[in-house]
Amino acid sequence: MLKGQIHTRKELKEYRRFLRGNMTGAEAFLWNCLKAKRLEGRRFTRQHSIGNYIVDFYCASEKLIVELNGEVHTNSVAEEKDLKRTKYLEGLGYKVLRFENKMVFDFLPSVLKDITDNFKNK
Repeated sequence: MLKGQIHTRKELKEYRRFLRGNMTGAEAFLWNCLKAKRLEGRRFTRQHSIGNYIVDFYCASEKLIVELNGEVHTNSVAEEKDLKRTKYLEGLGYKVLRFENKMVFDFLPSVLKDITDNFKNK
């Protein structure tokens, strides 16, 4: 697949827009730290589609994806789907970081450090 074919697919545009307008509290909290190149000058986008998946946050220059997991991710079916999704994205050369929503609220500095520790282009 060519890059243009897997990123920001037109058929997912409305759903991406819906998700951006209905972020979880943890997503909105983290987005405040990532938007406008606030984290070490890196540009992140939110609710970016890659293939048929919509990732929470994406940094193209670092090939880095940040996913937040809430209660809905704490069952075996969801965990299996998350694993399949992660394997697909890693197969395309992306690094996928996952954090529980609670981590974002309770340990934001650690979450941000973990993200920056995964920047290849320092």
